Amino acid sequence: MGHTIKDIAAALGATAFGAVDVTVSRAAEPATAGPDDLALAMDPKYAGGLAQGQARAAILWDGADWQALGLEAAIFVPRPRYAMSGLTRLLDPGPELEAGIHPMAIIHPTAKIGIGAAIGPFVVIGRDAQIGANARIASHVSIAEQARIGDDALLLQGVRIGARVLIGDRFIAQPGAVVGADGFSFVTPEKSGVEKARESLGHQGDVQAQSWTRIHSLGGVEIGDDVEIGANGTIDRGTIRATRIGRGTKLDNLVHIGHNVQVGEDCLLCGQVGIAGSSRIGNRVVLGGQCGVSDNIFVGDDVIAGGATKIFSNAPAGRVLLGSPAMKMETHVEAMKNLRRLPRLFRSVAELQKTVSKSDHSD
Repeated sequence: MGHTIKDIAAALGATAFGAVDVTVSRAAEPATAGPDDLALAMDPKYAGGLAQGQARAAILWDGADWQALGLEAAIFVPRPRYAMSGLTRLLDPGPELEAGIHPMAIIHPTAKIGIGAAIGPFVVIGRDAQIGANARIASHVSIAEQARIGDDALLLQGVRIGARVLIGDRFIAQPGAVVGADGFSFVTPEKSGVEKARESLGHQGDVQAQSWTRIHSLGGVEIGDDVEIGANGTIDRGTIRATRIGRGTKLDNLVHIGHNVQVGEDCLLCGQVGIAGSSRIGNRVVLGGQCGVSDNIFVGDDVIAGGATKIFSNAPAGRVLLGSPAMKMETHVEAMKNLRRLPRLFRSVAELQKTVSKSDHSD
C-alpha cells in the first residue's frame, strides 16, 4: 500500500516540493532505493548515494537542491531523526493478528476482555484477569490471575505477565518479555559471608557452610502508560511493595529490573542494563548498554550514564557518568588519558632513579 509525498509530508508536519502526488511504498537508503521507494538522504553525505540509486523522491537535508539531485519530489524536515519516528510509524504495517479471539486460546470464564481485542492461538488468560480495549495479543502469551492490562496494548509472542501485575495503556512488550516473576531474594539463618564482607569491606571472617532460604515475593509490578519492554526483558515483582515503572519509560532487550526497584518517568534503559533490588531511578534517566546499578541506591533525575558504567553509590540529579566505578564523564576521560601516560611516566621515573643512583655512587 503506497503513500503520496503530499500525505507523508502532512503526517510529518513537513514541507514537500515537486510532484507531490508521486506514490512510494517503502523507505530505503539512497544508494539502493528503487523508483517506488522514498530515499532517506537527510545529510549531505548521502548525495552520492542518490546518484547511485533510482529514487524519484527523497527526504533531504535542509538547503538541499532537490532538482539538481535529479529528484521529482522532495520532503524537507527540521529534525531528521525525529521525522524518522513519524515516517516509520506511517509505513509500519505492524504484526498480523486476526481480529477476535482465536479458538485455540484458553481464557478463564471470569476474565474480562475489552472491546476490539485480538487474541491469537495458544494464549492463556487466567482468573479475573482484565484486558483493555483494542489489545493485540500474539500467540503463546500467558497472562496470570488478576493481572490488569490497559487499552491498546501489544503483547508479542511468548510474553509472560505474572499474577496481579497492573499495566497501563499503550503497553508494548516484545517477544519473550517477562513481567512479574519472583524477585531474587534469599537469606541464611546466620549472618552470611556476603553480609560480613559488606560490613567489613572485604572480610568474610570465619567461613562456614551456608544454606540459602527463599524470601517469597508478595508484592506485584505496577507499570504506567506508554511503557515498552524489549525482547527477553524481565521485571521482578516486589517483596512486599510493588516494583514500579513510570509512564513513558522504555526498556531495551535483556534489561533486568530487580525486586522493589522504582523507575521514574520517561527513562531510557538500553540493552543488558541491570538494576539491583530496591534501587530508585529518577525521571528521564538514560542508562547506556550494560550499565549496572547496585542495590538500595538512588539515581537522580536526568542522569545520563555511558555504556558499561557501574553505579555503586547515589548519583545526584543531572550528572553525566562513565566508567567503573562511575564518575563524572570528564573525570573519567582525564583518568583514561592519565592511564595512557603511565608507561611514559614509569620510564621517566626509572631514568631518574638511575641518575640519582649514579649521583649517590659518585659521592
